Amino acid sequence: MDRDDIWSYAPQSGHREGQRLTGFTVEAADGTIGHVDRQADDTPMRHLIVDTGVWVFGRSVLVPAGLVTHIDSEAQKITVASTRDEIRSAPRFRTDRETLDTAYLESVAAYHLGLPPRQAT
Repeated sequence: MDRDDIWSYAPQSGHREGQRLTGFTVEAADGTIGHVDRQADDTPMRHLIVDTGVWVFGRSVLVPAGLVTHIDSEAQKITVASTRDEIRSAPRFRTDRETLDTAYLESVAAYHLGLPPRQAT
């Protein structure tokens, strides 16, 4: 996966265009991380905002669409290719303004891909 792929749902994930994922439970490789509070499918950098509830002290996290490995519409469950610790350690999501901040989104992509952040030119 590269920096562009991380923002797109994989064809085998089961995602359908126009599908509403709000309220779906999100499962990491080692347990539940929360539920989808909001989704951004109207941008080239598609992602989910996941409310972690009390698991990470009420913190929300931004999950790039490319981390979604499976969507079970019937069970309303999304599986992601990360562990709970990886999600917990991702760049902190604070406000919706960050969803428009390319530098923040790049830092999220770099973190999940294990790459150094891009340098500003």
